[in-house]
Amino acid sequence: MSQPETSRPPYALAIFLVVAGAIGWLCAFALTLEKFQAYEHPQSALACDFSVLVQCTKNLESPEGSAFGFPNPIIGLGGFVAPIAVGVALLAGARFARWFWIAFNVGLAGVLAFVVWLIAQSVFVLGTLCPYCMVVWSVTIPLFLVVTLRNLRAGVFGLGPGARRLFATLYTWVPAITLACYLVVAIVAQARLDVLHSI
Repeated sequence: MSQPETSRPPYALAIFLVVAGAIGWLCAFALTLEKFQAYEHPQSALACDFSVLVQCTKNLESPEGSAFGFPNPIIGLGGFVAPIAVGVALLAGARFARWFWIAFNVGLAGVLAFVVWLIAQSVFVLGTLCPYCMVVWSVTIPLFLVVTLRNLRAGVFGLGPGARRLFATLYTWVPAITLACYLVVAIVAQARLDVLHSI
């Protein structure tokens, strides 16, 4: 049974969802503009191309950059609206049903799985680091962690009081867990691409 929501809106969660969603959306928008630029001027360098290693062009023009038959940034333009909308609704005092939190969590899990695949493709196949893509990665990871641990501590998945207390503690460690995830990605990228030597 879910733990009842308090009367006070979860301001920290709501603000985080809005800010993280906005950052992700802005990066998706920037990548979309870069894709338009590439269509219009195929021979010109994109503004996000800083070196052979740090660039957008190779990622955007690769098959991985259009994994579903259209440019990946379009997914971000639609997808990042969701956390913004949820965050704004929470700030306005909305209370969502258990099924909604489960659906939202499943959606974020799918986004995270896609991001992990994109990270692997970028590092191991393309051999590049797209700056806007990396920002998208950096907001997707804590978005998934925050919502998942929030749901686990609230009993959305039907866990008992002991498990909810454990996840409530882990919820306070989201910044540290997020940094650990960033570190893993950085170590893998360094081992594969020798980033430090290429800067």
